Amino acid sequence: MSHLETTNREFAEQHMNIVLGRLAGPDAHPRGDQVDAVHAVLQPASRVLVVQATGWGKSAVYWAATHALRHSGAGPTLVVSPLLALMRDQVTAAERAGLTAATVNSTNFDEWDEVFRQLDNNTLDVLLVSPERLGNTRFAARLGELLARVGLIVIDEAHCISDWGFDFRPDYQRLARALLSTPTASVLATTATANERVTKDVSDQLGAHTVTYRGTLARTSLTLSVVPGLTPLKRYAWIADALEQLPGSGIIYVLTVAEADKLAAFLASCGHKVDAYTGQLDGDSRIAIEERLRNNEIKAVIATSALGMGYDKPDLGFCVHVGSPSTPVAYYQQVGRAGRAVAHADGVLLPSDADERIWEYFATASIPDPKSADKVLASIAEQPRTLMEIESETGLRRGRLEALLKILAVEGVVEKVGTAWATTGERYVHNTAKWADLAKVRATEADIMRKYAHGEGCLMAFLQIALDDPSPAACGRCSVCTGNIPFPGGEPSHDKLMLARAFMRGTDADIEPRKQWPKGVSRKGNIVALNAGRAVAFADDPGWSVELSELARSRPGEIPQVMLDGAVATLGRWSKVWGTRPTAVVPLPALDMRSNRQLAEHIAKVGKLPMHDVFTWTGGAIPDDAASTPVVAHLETVLTITADHELPRGPVLFVTTDVRTRWTATVAGAMLRAQGIPAVLLLALHLRP
Repeated sequence: MSHLETTNREFAEQHMNIVLGRLAGPDAHPRGDQVDAVHAVLQPASRVLVVQATGWGKSAVYWAATHALRHSGAGPTLVVSPLLALMRDQVTAAERAGLTAATVNSTNFDEWDEVFRQLDNNTLDVLLVSPERLGNTRFAARLGELLARVGLIVIDEAHCISDWGFDFRPDYQRLARALLSTPTASVLATTATANERVTKDVSDQLGAHTVTYRGTLARTSLTLSVVPGLTPLKRYAWIADALEQLPGSGIIYVLTVAEADKLAAFLASCGHKVDAYTGQLDGDSRIAIEERLRNNEIKAVIATSALGMGYDKPDLGFCVHVGSPSTPVAYYQQVGRAGRAVAHADGVLLPSDADERIWEYFATASIPDPKSADKVLASIAEQPRTLMEIESETGLRRGRLEALLKILAVEGVVEKVGTAWATTGERYVHNTAKWADLAKVRATEADIMRKYAHGEGCLMAFLQIALDDPSPAACGRCSVCTGNIPFPGGEPSHDKLMLARAFMRGTDADIEPRKQWPKGVSRKGNIVALNAGRAVAFADDPGWSVELSELARSRPGEIPQVMLDGAVATLGRWSKVWGTRPTAVVPLPALDMRSNRQLAEHIAKVGKLPMHDVFTWTGGAIPDDAASTPVVAHLETVLTITADHELPRGPVLFVTTDVRTRWTATVAGAMLRAQGIPAVLLLALHLRP
């Protein structure tokens, strides 16, 4: 090493020591590879990739590099961060490191002018932005000027820019490409969750001269366990028992917003201090929950993936998953939140029977379908169209359409023009080999998670192998290595199980009425159809999972008695808030009416109401996995009201075994309202997501 290189490394180590002392105390000492990474970043126009386990100190590297660069007279650091919670924590950490930091995101528009003023005056050391900012014209207009000024660009959670990453985000990749175009600033990309394929992809995007620092991903402080064979109801009861024994405070991950709310409500009813945290919360509510967890004011946060990357609470004592994420890399990213600064923490997986369906969805969600791409491009070939217009014309479901448009935007084929989408003139070439390879990778990842959930080997080694750790080894601590299932063991207590059953069966699901007709059908504007709706069970409802499986296996017209009783109980609770009483029961029209008729007859008998079987279905089934327009158009052709049937004059109760899109009930309800029915209420056994 030359004298100059020695001096440069000493300079890097000096600033690493300053920053680490502020972040972790005067007794903290940097790792040698941390100093090496800072030294590499300080080279002119460098490209550096750091792949290290959560808790290794990746953020200390970019704060130390920023501290050194600003000391040398360089411009501010621009950090691209994927989540608001992560940005808030990073602003706090940067300020603890002695840096002035601010963020530009979707929740603080009123602060943007002050942030830009600080940039203009060179008084801001760190600016954090979300990947969606590139789509904002106000921010995009300043991007060129900003890139000419910055000394360092940090792409945090860099696996998000890789097609092969578990959490690929087209907006993130598009912004990263724009930032990588700068010829003068150094670029540092960091992640804790990248296997060899993702590492190579990110490295290739950074450039040919990228320096990569990669270490072992094993976590000696984390004890992993799998508790197999629990029904959904038993999982809830198991968690209620476990929270009485799990150390410290932690996170319980679930897969849906509805389950986060329901599990939090059940645990609260058992006396546990918990909060639900989902993407539907506003910014202030999220901050409040994050702080309550950080200050150990609550035992657990019941969270979707909205609380994920970068949330900084080093002393989290546990992380429990109710159902498996779709990839081992995603699981490692979430479970790695626990045990960062404590000697022992627990990561527990409670597998779900629904996991396989979720894996299948995520295996294809980020892969474009060439026929769908052709439909979209044809629909906007002549003029820009809004998302709703494209949906109506192509028949693609909204979620799939939005994902496809983002991918086409990354490919440079489409662009956003105001609220509409337009073609750019670039021809779309579907990379069949690439997407086929990605589908195979997703299938392989699902198989790894399947084996992990079945306990077919050391759990930590499974995750290390999945992430291509250079030195995987059996941990000797997990439930597979020791044979010990933690806390309540393999079965919850009888008391908690009974509490869970009573709670779940006393909680109904609202069915939100549709509000507007889609474009391209005969009906226009606001919908006047259903007044309200209620379902006995939603999705894979823990309180009804066994009965829902039995219902799915039963022959038409043979609804299990326990589900019929559940419908009556739901009706009794719901009727207290109606303010009106139905005058008749009507089975919801369906291709096969037998089960709906059986349910309607039962409700009519119990409620001493007449049943009016007034609808006829003439034609085929609803198009599968189609957008709203073709579904409604089909319903308008197959549904009729029997001409000679005398309709009731008062409110009507629609009943059905199953609801998903709500369009059948909406179209049929509109037909009843057009006949003079004053109100239409909907009761379903099962509301599917």
